Amino acid sequence: MSTKLAEFIRARREALTPAMAGLPGGGRRRTPGLRREELAQLCDVSPTWLTWLEQGRPVSASARMLARLAQVLQLSVAERAYLFEVADRHDPSQGAGEGDGPAAAELAAIVAAIAAPAYILDRAWNAVAWNGAAAILFADWLRGDAVAPNQLRFMFLEPCARALVVGWPERAQRLVAEFRADIGRHADQAPLAGLIAELAAASADFRLWWGAQQVQGRDGGLRRFQHAQQGPLSFNQVTLHLARQHELKLVMLLPV
Repeated sequence: MSTKLAEFIRARREALTPAMAGLPGGGRRRTPGLRREELAQLCDVSPTWLTWLEQGRPVSASARMLARLAQVLQLSVAERAYLFEVADRHDPSQGAGEGDGPAAAELAAIVAAIAAPAYILDRAWNAVAWNGAAAILFADWLRGDAVAPNQLRFMFLEPCARALVVGWPERAQRLVAEFRADIGRHADQAPLAGLIAELAAASADFRLWWGAQQVQGRDGGLRRFQHAQQGPLSFNQVTLHLARQHELKLVMLLPV
């Protein structure tokens, strides 16, 4: 376990008073926070294991155990996300619809307030919100009747994407490298593993570029299109992550 994880757990334990945890005060204390023995009891683990965890020793902390720690320590949404990040573990509640992230109406309002083409992608690169300008640009992807249409499925499985995106081979190859960088260690988890398998089976190009193990950041830059009605179009792409749900990405195509 990392030093950052050890320091964070120790600091949060010391910040949680017995009263906050529903325990009696227990007499004199060197610090007002919980003792290790008390936190261990509440988490149903051995005091030795917790001591080693706080000392940064190489002990195993499962996602389930970290979730229990987060609950007992009464961590906020941001604190819980940080806990799992520094522990290099996947939060089992992530994406489970706990209501911590923005609501669908709020996401729709965000993109509606932007004049340029804008859309929001989730971790699997499904579009969960988009504005009218984006729907016009990507008429074959962001259709009005579509439910969370996937950008990679559009790029690799829809023939019209090759006509729309100028320099399709280079853009598609980079998109695969950006996707790998974006999903990181979650690639073997559902539903991402199923999406990757589907694309690899249906597209030789995706299969080749995914197997190349290339990784690139989503840096933005010039994006060019040959639109069926509007002709040649050029944009500068800007991608931002939403603070309240970091896995969501706001993508804006700003006219050049």
